[in-house]
Amino acid sequence: MDSTAAQELVLKVEGLRLSYETRRGDVKAVRDISFEIKRGEALGLVGESGCGKTTVAMAVMAYLSPNARVDGGRILFQGENMLEKSDKELCSIRGSRIAMVYQDPMTTLNPSIKIGDQLTEVLVEHESLTKREAYGRCVEMLNKVQMPDPERVMMRYQHQLSGGQQQRVVIAMALLCNPALLIMDEPTTGLDVTVEAVVLDMIRDLRQEFDSAILYISHNLGVIARVCGRVGVMYVGELMEEATVEDVFLKPLHPYTRALLGCIPGVGASKAISPLRAIPGRVPPAYSLPAGCVFAPRCAYAKASCQEVHPALVTVGDGRSVRCTRWEVLAEEGAAVVSGGIVGPTIHAPQGEAETVLNVSGLKSFYVDTPSWIVRLFGGKEQSVKAVDDVSLSVRKQTSLGIVGESGCGKTTLAKTIAGLVPLTEGKIEFLDEDVSEIVEKRPKRILKELQMVFQNPDSTLNPTQTVRQIIGRPLKISDVVLRSEIQEGVRRWLDAVNLDESYLDRRPEQMSGGEKQRVAVARAFASRPELVLCDEPVTSLDVSVQCSVLNTLLSIQTSYGTSLVYISHDLSMVYYLCDYIIVMYLGKVCEAGPCQDIFAPPYHPYTEALLSAVPIPNPTVEQTPIRLQESVPSALNPPAGCRFHTRCPRKVGEICETTEPPAQSPCEGHVIYCHIPLEELRKVRPVIVGGGSESD
Repeated sequence: MDSTAAQELVLKVEGLRLSYETRRGDVKAVRDISFEIKRGEALGLVGESGCGKTTVAMAVMAYLSPNARVDGGRILFQGENMLEKSDKELCSIRGSRIAMVYQDPMTTLNPSIKIGDQLTEVLVEHESLTKREAYGRCVEMLNKVQMPDPERVMMRYQHQLSGGQQQRVVIAMALLCNPALLIMDEPTTGLDVTVEAVVLDMIRDLRQEFDSAILYISHNLGVIARVCGRVGVMYVGELMEEATVEDVFLKPLHPYTRALLGCIPGVGASKAISPLRAIPGRVPPAYSLPAGCVFAPRCAYAKASCQEVHPALVTVGDGRSVRCTRWEVLAEEGAAVVSGGIVGPTIHAPQGEAETVLNVSGLKSFYVDTPSWIVRLFGGKEQSVKAVDDVSLSVRKQTSLGIVGESGCGKTTLAKTIAGLVPLTEGKIEFLDEDVSEIVEKRPKRILKELQMVFQNPDSTLNPTQTVRQIIGRPLKISDVVLRSEIQEGVRRWLDAVNLDESYLDRRPEQMSGGEKQRVAVARAFASRPELVLCDEPVTSLDVSVQCSVLNTLLSIQTSYGTSLVYISHDLSMVYYLCDYIIVMYLGKVCEAGPCQDIFAPPYHPYTEALLSAVPIPNPTVEQTPIRLQESVPSALNPPAGCRFHTRCPRKVGEICETTEPPAQSPCEGHVIYCHIPLEELRKVRPVIVGGGSESD
């Protein structure tokens, strides 16, 4: 890259202040935001939901709602103020010189128009190319974003593409006119970790090729560490700290930055030796901000003066700024928080000879896929979706079992079958030494009390017409764990257990945030003091601070009541932190199972190795072996013969993988790998993750 070009300033935001006019008065959503991005540079914006990240991005695009008002500042794009442009001028800039990639590709793609027509329209409109010329450029761009069979993709509609393919189409669309600035708002949040890794690699490579400036917005600090060179940390509309990735993650100078990093479990961080530190309190509403520092009410370093004096954003080094009067105290303490990486030997809960709470053997759960009447008319027949195919597992008392894998691997179906929400096709489920292979309606009342489930989306499980008092009180009443006269007091105790006060008693779900609703769902699941709770991605959609609070709540309740957990997630670092055992699933089958410390060190199953390689780690000193799975997961309607992973396996042995199911190999007691590759060879594989304090460095 030309050194002159590298220094070219593409975007400069100066003292931006933006308000929204609401019934409660003016809401100051963005206050005194300043930053700049040079050509070929990527700046990441991080912070909790509601901090103003997306508002800043929309302001840069001059996409402001009718009730928005710019109170001051400038947005200079290539030296021109975007806030002074006419609608006609903005239309010529958007999509051409500035492009934006949104979190959900379905909001960008038109479901009624073919992909090829949507892509060529961009070039016809902005560069006046003919449709034939535009078609060739679009196919070339789809090749650049690593889209398989681009000519066929051009003829498809949105619904005929996977989530990862849709996101690649949107990125290709954004890059067609070689924009000077690319804005990306959570572009990988809804993707599997393996697909996310491919997309992030692609973004990094395309930035170098096209020399674009990138503004990358995310709440995932690991993603920011992988993609960006600089980071801006936002809190309630203000920029709290800006610095290089290395400085922010290894030497944070603002208490909020340090608090965010303390909420994240690093890969290899154990609940026994590296407890997460939740940020106390909650984000204040933008219409009612503290008089002094907006973070002071939640800050462990705050003094009395912090409550009164609003700090300015000051420069504290070459290209580094911080909004805190106490930053020198943090600088003297050094790198007290370093997230990610392997942090040394881990200690999980001792297993001992604890009794078995759950025992699943040979479980199969198949769905019948019934074709439409017109397909049946032409000979179409019913097919079985082999969602879970011959899975066995056991869970001991007061331990946690993690289940990981990509979307479609059968994790949720397995949990629902154990819970009795999905009928099993074959096998046996024993819970508390009793056969519970029947669906939930046929299970005894005492079993229903002892087995509960927390779902990913609390909105789909909390009754919108009931108050928190009724939601938590119902299981207390049905299970008879407390006297009827003590139910209300029991509800208050459970609210306190999930860090909510009595003001929530009479609130309904619509009056709470996503994190608050999930904590109510956790309280409801644990209220009957069950022996086993199944948690299906309970923190996936939450901010890192709320994730930390919910995880700590789960651990606290588990310790207090001796509850066992089955925790489903695609986030391996979260599973490692919380769980004692891990099962890795792929296309309905178990690939590998064993204690956490064994799963995260060689020998691995090749699929486990790929999952570990894809985990975004919020530590720039950590090195990961790049192992990328390019193809999509095959259909469970017709899974591959032999080893089901052989169509994507980077270590495929040969024909035996295609014809013969892999044998079980045991590297040590309790650890099993289903693979044709001999253990001796698997042991020679280099650790996927090194650095960040790893003993394998």
